[in-house]
Amino acid sequence: MIIKKLEVFPIEFLEAVDNFSTRYIVIVRVEAADGTVGWGECFTLFREATAATEALIRNGLADLVVGKDAYDVETHWQAMRDRVWWYGDVGGIAAFAISAIDMALWDLKGKLVKLNLSQMLGGALTDRLPVCASSHPKASKIEDMAEELAGHIKAGYQFVKVGFGKKGESNLGVDPERDIYFVKTVRAAIGPTAGFIVDVGARCRWDIPRAVYTAQKMSEYHLTWLEDPFHPDNFNAFRHLRAAVPQMRIALGERFFNVYDYKRLLEADVTDVILIDAGRAEGVTGMWKVIQMAARQNIAIDAHSFSSAINTAASIHLSLCAPFRTMFELKPVVNAMHHELVTNPVAHVDGWIYAPPGYGLGVEVMEDAVHKFAIKF
Repeated sequence: MIIKKLEVFPIEFLEAVDNFSTRYIVIVRVEAADGTVGWGECFTLFREATAATEALIRNGLADLVVGKDAYDVETHWQAMRDRVWWYGDVGGIAAFAISAIDMALWDLKGKLVKLNLSQMLGGALTDRLPVCASSHPKASKIEDMAEELAGHIKAGYQFVKVGFGKKGESNLGVDPERDIYFVKTVRAAIGPTAGFIVDVGARCRWDIPRAVYTAQKMSEYHLTWLEDPFHPDNFNAFRHLRAAVPQMRIALGERFFNVYDYKRLLEADVTDVILIDAGRAEGVTGMWKVIQMAARQNIAIDAHSFSSAINTAASIHLSLCAPFRTMFELKPVVNAMHHELVTNPVAHVDGWIYAPPGYGLGVEVMEDAVHKFAIKF
């Protein structure tokens, strides 16, 4: 079956979880000769990255796909990787573009052969994953934020994850004593058994002593893991932290872009959980290769999927097929890219997430919604 058309849509939306910040993704639509359509997405986040990604797809990578066999997904993935050797071997914008196209090709292939993504990857190893409410609390009072997080647990989520250094008035990630008190207060509010993750994030610039001190104190309140306290390439800092706080799991990886990045990470032996996003780590094909590589070293993965329902659906399937997986993050509030973009937004059932039914990725994209949120440069 020949691919007859590829369209690219830069998307702008307000992210309800992040204090209604303006965010961006790029959606790709591929269509086979018989009219079957596949959808993919990459998480570009910023306007300038979105413009560059759209231009790269429209003016270069699309030509590698249109007119080719829709079933040869990995062949197309490798052709795109070969094409970007000058400007994409280390990731970045090229990885975004490859991700969106590759994801759309997997969705298209699944619809053509009448299989879902899990089946095409060899079969799910479990049928469900525990769900985490991934949130950016913005209240100024710690007690109010703790109450908000406790509300997610009461609503059925089995974990809560909190991003530090975010917009709003939370002021988390700045003062170590306040951060420690926040973790203590949240643990008391959510109870002793709920999962609890702290994501330090890029805006918080912790040095090693600050991270070690904070992690040692936070470990008393049984964090599931501490995420990204340092720049992802600072393996030395991660080694110091793991040695100082061996009882706490460390997670990183969401700012890596390709198989080579994750190979370096695994060889460095500095993390207990790998964070990876099919929407920017060279798509379904790229993420699947990393999952298999991590499994050989008994390292678990967490799908960092914080964009649209398209990426979420792909990430659920990939996670269900992973030999070592953790949980699955969902936005705990109504948001445009999940509840307006598709007819069947995923939601947890009693604290568990299941793959959406249907072929390919399993989500049904509403083309009117794509055009509604699309922008022009």
